[in-house]
Amino acid sequence: MRSTTDVIVVGGGPTGLMLACELRLHGVGVVVLERLEERTAESRGRGLHARSVEIMDQRGLLERFLAVSEKFRVGGLFGGVMAAWPDGLDTAHPYGLATPQAVTERLLEERARELGAEIRRGREVAGLDQDADGVDVELADGTRLRSRYLVGCDGGRSTVRKALGVGFPGEPATVETLIGDLEFTEDRAKVAEVVERVRRTELRFGVAPDIDGRAGVARMIVPADGVAEDRSTPPTLEEFRARLRAVAGTDFGAHSPHWLSRFGDATRQAERYRVGRVLLAGDAAHIHPPTGGQGLNLGVQDAFNLGWKLAAEVDGWAPEGLLDSYHAERHPVGARVLANTRAQMTLLGSGSGPTALRELFTRLMEFEEVNRCITGMITAVDVRYDFGAGHAGDQGGDRDGDRDGGHELLGRRLRDVPLSGGRRLYGLMHEGRGLLLDRTGGGRLSVDGWADRVDHVVDDRSSEASVDVPALLLRPDGHVVWVGEDPRELEAALIRWWGAPLREEAGER
Repeated sequence: MRSTTDVIVVGGGPTGLMLACELRLHGVGVVVLERLEERTAESRGRGLHARSVEIMDQRGLLERFLAVSEKFRVGGLFGGVMAAWPDGLDTAHPYGLATPQAVTERLLEERARELGAEIRRGREVAGLDQDADGVDVELADGTRLRSRYLVGCDGGRSTVRKALGVGFPGEPATVETLIGDLEFTEDRAKVAEVVERVRRTELRFGVAPDIDGRAGVARMIVPADGVAEDRSTPPTLEEFRARLRAVAGTDFGAHSPHWLSRFGDATRQAERYRVGRVLLAGDAAHIHPPTGGQGLNLGVQDAFNLGWKLAAEVDGWAPEGLLDSYHAERHPVGARVLANTRAQMTLLGSGSGPTALRELFTRLMEFEEVNRCITGMITAVDVRYDFGAGHAGDQGGDRDGDRDGGHELLGRRLRDVPLSGGRRLYGLMHEGRGLLLDRTGGGRLSVDGWADRVDHVVDDRSSEASVDVPALLLRPDGHVVWVGEDPRELEAALIRWWGAPLREEAGER
């Protein structure tokens, strides 16, 4: 079969839709296959953390999200321990957005369609095969498609991951929690009284009335009685009400569920994020408890890292190792999220040990540096990739501290900064290209040969509000890959991340 498109994305959730948007910015043909006939109204993910807010700003989508979201500024947000938002967090967007997942999916799908992505609903993938030139996909209805590359964004029970035979090691669930949106009849004051009492000892319990502005509907969370053999089967209404009565002494008159589900505390991560022409992102690559609200954000950030790299591979200008750097950079980030959610589940425990640990952790969070560290971790604004001195494929993920012989900004995502002429850095990154921020004032630096992939932005260094470096080079995802003023070092960085220059006389690379 001939390829029907450049990239097939399996899964139309936030990760798959974000990836489709990123690929289409570069003109890559994209088909999104989603097994659901209609977009779900369930909102398991409740919002965007600061790094995801930055991403939306970098792509010109932030105003759409602000129009339908409320800002929140809760620091820490770790294992039920909350604190005031810390000072000095490295972001120009020191807040999160309370955006239901269903709204996030709607906004991203609208943008993907605007950019020309093809989204096919009611299309369930049954299997796949790949060869040296592409990937053959078989759908449940017997239809076969072919693409040059495929990305599995199809959730924790990923058909794509299983078809690849990629290991998914980790720790099985030891506890389970029921969650759902249900109508209720109990007085709201009584609900608040019960929640306040129960949460003194049981932090895996909660009732939030009028969820998403729906009067008479509450988001309810309650510990399950053991771990179900098949968590893909939702709890029944009676099971849910029985657990509410057992834990809280009342079922709040819960009835007419809008949706019910269950989740455990299992943590698993794919051994590889890439096998040939097939890649994994989002929950297909990692699962963990929803503590800290990191899952949706982690998947969106996977897509943001992968999109421009896969587009470069499709377009034929990717330097050797660039696509492999997706696993090298994102696998350690995912591992760190799995580790912190395990720690949070311990804090959320109901025994005397977890209670004492929460009391200690609450005191620690009073220290500004601790609060800033935890908030930076949960919001992902502290993610720093280790670019090292070697090839793009040799990176080892994020870690704190300065690089030996490297600038402190190297590997970090750069916050939005004001530029001369009333411009903003993120306002210049909407097209998903690289960016040379040049403040040397001497005209010695140039992106000639890479102007089809990298923008050259000259800034007035006398601007006190701007970043205090001679020049820096940003990848499309906002991470700094070079800082300095030596034209030869700049050229080496351009070659490393954007491949060979374009030969003007021939119009070829």
